[in-house]
Amino acid sequence: MSGLQAGAEQQQRREESSARAPSPSRFVLGLDVGSTVIRCHVYDRMARVRGSSAQKVENVYPQPGWVEIDPDTLWVQFVTVIKDAVKAAGVQMSQIVGLGMSTQRATFITWNKKTGHHFHNFISWRDLRAAELVKSWNNSLVLKLLHGACRVLHFFSRSKLMSTISRFNFTTQHVTLRLVWILQNLSEVQKAAEEDNCCFGTIDTWLLHKLTKGSSYATDYSNASTTGFFDPFGMCWSKLMASIVSIPLSILPPVKDTSHNFGSVDEEIFGVPIPVVALVGDQQSAMFGECCFQTGDVKLTMGTGTFLDINTGNSPQHSNGGFYPLIGWKIGQEVVCLAEGNAGDTGTAIIWAQNLDLFTDAAETEKMALSLEDSEGVYFVPSFNGLQAPLNDPCACASFMGLKHSTSKYHLVRAILESIAFRNKQLYDMMQKEIRIPVTNIRADGGVCNNGFVMQMTSDLINERIDRPAHFDMSCLGAATLAGLAVGFWTDKEELQKLRQSEMVFKPQKKWQEYEVNMENWVKAVKRSMNWYNKT
Repeated sequence: MSGLQAGAEQQQRREESSARAPSPSRFVLGLDVGSTVIRCHVYDRMARVRGSSAQKVENVYPQPGWVEIDPDTLWVQFVTVIKDAVKAAGVQMSQIVGLGMSTQRATFITWNKKTGHHFHNFISWRDLRAAELVKSWNNSLVLKLLHGACRVLHFFSRSKLMSTISRFNFTTQHVTLRLVWILQNLSEVQKAAEEDNCCFGTIDTWLLHKLTKGSSYATDYSNASTTGFFDPFGMCWSKLMASIVSIPLSILPPVKDTSHNFGSVDEEIFGVPIPVVALVGDQQSAMFGECCFQTGDVKLTMGTGTFLDINTGNSPQHSNGGFYPLIGWKIGQEVVCLAEGNAGDTGTAIIWAQNLDLFTDAAETEKMALSLEDSEGVYFVPSFNGLQAPLNDPCACASFMGLKHSTSKYHLVRAILESIAFRNKQLYDMMQKEIRIPVTNIRADGGVCNNGFVMQMTSDLINERIDRPAHFDMSCLGAATLAGLAVGFWTDKEELQKLRQSEMVFKPQKKWQEYEVNMENWVKAVKRSMNWYNKT
């Protein structure tokens, strides 16, 4: 046999052997860039976490009420958690078939289109610098005329959009007036916008821009719909809202499907070009991760803040201003809409109490609360970042009321946990009043849902069963599953529902009436905390 023939046979055997050998396992990455933590999980086909990494998000407070994030620090942390998670999973970057990214919403940045350099830090959704603008605009003649005109138009047209605008009020959590503040106060941003050299982006847009080294510039419908100047009925940026507050549409990114091929990570960053195939807002991502796919499904997220979302089907639900219509996700022709209400201080209140040495570990708080019959008339108002719907007061203060000589740290801790449950009750009642869709399931997630005292009290107050999942990082899972669907890692949503695991279902044990007097007193405390600050 010639050397040439022998070589050919050896090559054939290698190819046959390679064909018989199992292909390397494949995985997807789910990332969540939250308000306090950046997490990355590596998921396998069974939606099990194979490796994880997390880093604390460092918020910057340059002035009272201002909350920012250093973008350069965030970028380094983002890249690091991906590398560390893949290493912890014991897999290679080449085995990652897709990356999905969930991000805190309405936190934004602007940058120079030509150079890519940012003009300022990220302005957090918790930032209150635009509070005076919010108050001024909500009391303005322009908004009153807009409300009146839209009420008339709704009377004749029965348009849901006109109904929603007729009740619309600005909040500090919307991007709108914080971006207006930036345009008014940073001359270089205003100049760049006038010269068509300014890019605006929420965290997802900016990270995508960085991952692709500037080749991709986009956001998705879920993130766009939380800015305050997106029209969920027309599925586009609102020309009306942008013109009213003078935001140039030219600085806004194109809006794409939630599960979509946004481009690949530049090879220099991780050594291989990983496809970025899902961008999604953190609450919508948690909704998807919880498999709240049916109209009437409800998600209660208790993390940094509390977010209550209900699936309203394929069309936005107009509300009276407490619950906002959002896009949950868009995948091809499928559009799922949500209505959302939120409270700003949940996990932040617990972290604050921990920093005061009221306890060492948040896990202790449940036992501390249960060791008492009640809070002995002590009430806590969770308002470090103002009060959101239904009160909408950015000038409210956080406070304890009803303190006595006998008050101990146990009473303080119980009062904090009770305030979270009372706030949940407020949001749930508002949802029932405004969104007239029968509730089918309620599923909880977020770090605070690990607290059995809060979960049981919430179940009692709203008189509903609440399902707590086996794993709480639903924003990571939602981003991963949206990415996995885009690349065929999972087939459809039915397969995802089969993979979901429930850890416990909380059922009502007490009647709402047993809490009624306490809640009335808490509401009284809340009212006394309102309009505390003349300026935020």
